[in-house]
Amino acid sequence: MKLGLDVSGGDHAPAAPIQGAYAAIPNLASDDRVVLLGDEAEILKTIEGFGFDSALVDVVHAPETIAMGEHPAKALIRKPDSSLAQGFALLKAGGLQAFSSCGNTGAMLVGAVQILKPIPGVIRPCIGTLMPKLSGGVGLILDVGTNADCKPEVLEQFGLLGSLYAEHVYRIASPKVGLLNIGEEPEKGNVLAQAAHQLMAANTSYHFIGNVEGRDLLGDKADVFVCDGFTGNIILKEAEAFYTAIRKRGIRDAFFDRFNYEIYGGTPILGIASPVLIGHGMSSPEAIKNMLLLSKEVAASGVAQKISKAFPL
Repeated sequence: MKLGLDVSGGDHAPAAPIQGAYAAIPNLASDDRVVLLGDEAEILKTIEGFGFDSALVDVVHAPETIAMGEHPAKALIRKPDSSLAQGFALLKAGGLQAFSSCGNTGAMLVGAVQILKPIPGVIRPCIGTLMPKLSGGVGLILDVGTNADCKPEVLEQFGLLGSLYAEHVYRIASPKVGLLNIGEEPEKGNVLAQAAHQLMAANTSYHFIGNVEGRDLLGDKADVFVCDGFTGNIILKEAEAFYTAIRKRGIRDAFFDRFNYEIYGGTPILGIASPVLIGHGMSSPEAIKNMLLLSKEVAASGVAQKISKAFPL
């Protein structure tokens, strides 16, 4: 399996991506290969500087870089030799089985939708994040930023996307899907939540348990929490702020340590035909290592193919 990694993207490129790649290699199978995409001379110089063996990776020369502040769609067109454009092209052609980046999130989303295309029937691809449970497991929240405004039909589909991902990647049997709301009763919430509840309750493709509240996020009431990207992103950023505050106050606890984003590495774009993972811009080598390992797991699970079979609803 060939796992592509953009080494030009992120706050600490190319050092952190390259360190993360080499940290992941001992955890991969002998027939797996990490493919580094970026300026070849810079990649080889960095590898040599760390004392790594360049024979352990493949390098694809992609001299152009899409910066964080560039317009996503325009940059992909104007920079066909960028690491992102090359990564998507290889993934589409079958030269990669997964592609990961900590670079321009907008460009990753645009490339996934415009180059790889959504799975037929998927209205809006989305991204999720994991929330640790007090019992030891994890819950999946989606969407967390891709779709700030959603229609009820989109939230209904998020339930299926999240359920399939939780089942096939995190091996949760019959995941419990809840709609994040301000109350448990079906009639609670805004117009969007009320309409989405009706659609999700009538959908037999996944195990919908009804409305859940913010206080349920750390418990076992649901495995998948559905919300629009505006709400989900606020939850994600608040969780990050909470973890930062805990660390600054010198509090160390096994449960709170699980809020560290480095453990999870990245998140896949669900609803796309091929595995594409997005990492945090400030990702450390540890986070990038875990993102690469997750990319292999996502690809090996065949979750994209399983989503394809489940759509259209």
